[in-house]
Amino acid sequence: MSKTITLLGSTGSIGTQSLDVCRMHGYKVFGLAAHSSVGKLLEQIREFRPRYVAVTDPHAFRRLKTELAWQPGAPTLLQGPEGLRELAAMQGPDMVLNAVVGIAGLDASLAAIESGHDLALANKESLVTGGHLILDAVRRNRVHLLPVDSEHSAIFQCLQDRRSAKTLEKILLTASGGPFFGMKTEELRHKTKDDALRHPNWHMGAKITIDSATLMNKGLELIEAAWLFGLPEDKIQIVVQRESIIHSAVQFADHSILAQLGVPDMRIPIQYALTWPERLPSPAPELDLTALTQLSIAKADDETFRCLAACKKALRKGGLAPCAANGANEAAVAHFLKDEIGFLDIGRLVEGVVDSDSFGGDYTLADVHECDRMARAYVEAHI
Repeated sequence: MSKTITLLGSTGSIGTQSLDVCRMHGYKVFGLAAHSSVGKLLEQIREFRPRYVAVTDPHAFRRLKTELAWQPGAPTLLQGPEGLRELAAMQGPDMVLNAVVGIAGLDASLAAIESGHDLALANKESLVTGGHLILDAVRRNRVHLLPVDSEHSAIFQCLQDRRSAKTLEKILLTASGGPFFGMKTEELRHKTKDDALRHPNWHMGAKITIDSATLMNKGLELIEAAWLFGLPEDKIQIVVQRESIIHSAVQFADHSILAQLGVPDMRIPIQYALTWPERLPSPAPELDLTALTQLSIAKADDETFRCLAACKKALRKGGLAPCAANGANEAAVAHFLKDEIGFLDIGRLVEGVVDSDSFGGDYTLADVHECDRMARAYVEAHI
C-alpha cells in the first residue's frame, strides 16, 4: 500500500518516529518541514529525497540553503511560517502529518485541510486553540482528521464499530502521571527543570515533557478529546495509568469498557493514522501481557496540578479560553526551561489567564492569534 506524505515537524520526536514508519513500509516523502535542526534535516533529505523542504527559523534556513547549494537533486526550499503553510497546502501527497509543536501548527493544519488533504494530527494545539475552525474546515472539505496522540488514537480505535460508537457514554483518558505523580504542592515547590524532564515512560521533546510533569499535556488532550469525539468535559474522565500500557478506554451505554493496549511506543498510533483503516506490521515491539506484573489505575490530582484544573475550567468556559490557556503555558514553559520561574509558577500563570476573562463566543483565526498574543503578554506581566 504505497503512500506519499508531507511531514511537518520532521526532526522532533514524533517526526523521526513517523519516518521510521515510512522507512519500514516504503512510503514516499513529498515534503519535510522543521524549525531549526539543520543537521538532522540534512540526514532526512539525503535518505528520503523530498521535493520540498520548509524551514521556519531564518538562520537555519540560510544555513540549510548553503549546505544544499550546488547539490544535484536538492529540494526546493521554503522559508518561514509562510513556507510551512505553503508546503502544507501543496498538491502531491496523499496525506499531511502535522507534528509541529505549539500554536505554530494551527495555520498549517488549516492550510492542509483547506487544500483537500487528509490530516494526521499530532499538533494538539490546532484543536485546543482553534477547534471549531478545524472541524468546520474538515466538514467543508470532506477530508479525514486522524488523531496521532496515543490517547486519542486509542479512543479512535475503540470507536471503529460505528453502531457501538453511537452509544458512547464516557471516555477514560489515561495519563502516565509524569515524574511527580503522588506529590503535593510543597513537594513540587523546588522541583527543577532537570527533575521535570525525567519522564518515567516516554522519550519526548522538552516542552511536551514539562507539560507531562505539570499535567498540562493531559489538560490539552482533554480539550482535544472534547473536539474530536463530541463529549463535554464531565464525560471525559482522566485516570492515571502509570505503566502507559492502557492508552485510553471508552465506556458505552451498557457500561461495557473497551481499551486499547500496547507498549509505550508512538510508532503504533502514528502508523495507524497513516494506514487507517488498514493495519500493517509495525516497527514497534510486541506487548508481552504475560510479563506484566501490574496495571495500576488512579485519579488525576487537579488540586495539586493546577494546569489540569485550568484546562478543565477553560473547556467549560469555551470560546477562546483554551487558546488563552495554551498561550500562557507555552510562554511559561519557555521561562521555566530557562530557569527564570519556578515549577509551580506555570500552573499559577495558566490558571490566572483563564480566570482573567470570560472568553465566550465565536472567533476567527485572527482572534485566535490575538488571544495567543494577549495570553503571552499576561505571562510577561505576571512573572
